[in-house]
Amino acid sequence: MKALLRHLFFLLLLISLSRSSAAIRIITTIPDLADFTREIGGKLVEVESLATGVEDTHAVPVKPSHAAKLNRADLVIALGLDMEHSFLPALLEASHNPRLQPGKPGYLETSAGLTPLEVPRTLTKSEGEQHAQGNPHYNLDPVLGRVIVNNIADRLSQNWPAHAAAFRAGRDAYLAKLDAKIAELEKLAAPLRGTKFISYHNHWPYFTARYGLVYAGTIELRPGVEPTPKHIVDLVARMKAEQIKVVVREPQFSEKTPSRVVEQAGAKLVKLAIMVGGVPEAKTYLDLIDYNVRTLVKAVQP
Repeated sequence: MKALLRHLFFLLLLISLSRSSAAIRIITTIPDLADFTREIGGKLVEVESLATGVEDTHAVPVKPSHAAKLNRADLVIALGLDMEHSFLPALLEASHNPRLQPGKPGYLETSAGLTPLEVPRTLTKSEGEQHAQGNPHYNLDPVLGRVIVNNIADRLSQNWPAHAAAFRAGRDAYLAKLDAKIAELEKLAAPLRGTKFISYHNHWPYFTARYGLVYAGTIELRPGVEPTPKHIVDLVARMKAEQIKVVVREPQFSEKTPSRVVEQAGAKLVKLAIMVGGVPEAKTYLDLIDYNVRTLVKAVQP
């Protein structure tokens, strides 16, 4: 009996040690957040993103496997500002994980502490898909990337205080790399200042503000609304009149209409990524911001 009790004691001890040493399971909505979290948490975290980088961020497919992963997760990290409104609430409900519900320590929106752009004064269906809290694509400004990193590190430290020193060290090491890249791109982006450009969807206000570009409009008629023939005709006429020579295409959308606009307006078509994984070159967040700036600078050069 004593031998059996000893065996049972050691078995329970091993299970306890296994649980205490297991990685913190974290689900993020987009790959940018996953990249940040891995950099901060290192071996202490096990991170997976719901989106892969090529989806429309407002319409990530809802899969049963996503709900199952959320059920086992310790923390979910989202951009917020209604970015994930079309898929995350349903997944969180289906996960049956009380830890991850909004307002709980296991739910984090990384927009805390930033000033959103383009907050609508009124919400009307005639304006297409609107975000009541402002444009949610702040991840495309690397300086705001610092805000995201700090928010993630703070929540990890609050939820798992035993590892707070490690999380702070991971944060500081990553911010040093990010700050160096920010300084490098600030110089590289000098030719972009004052450049007008068109994009398919309005992903770019934070990027535009950071690098001094002039956002001249969208190929979409309104957010989430396909362009009409008249809209395309008017857009091409304005591009010619204002000498707008760059059209940005996001990988989430078909190349067909942007290519037609470029051909008719005598402009260049440039593919930029809205999140990590959007193009093969953007394997990390540092890759993403580097790719977008360098690609656009190359496009505006004679």
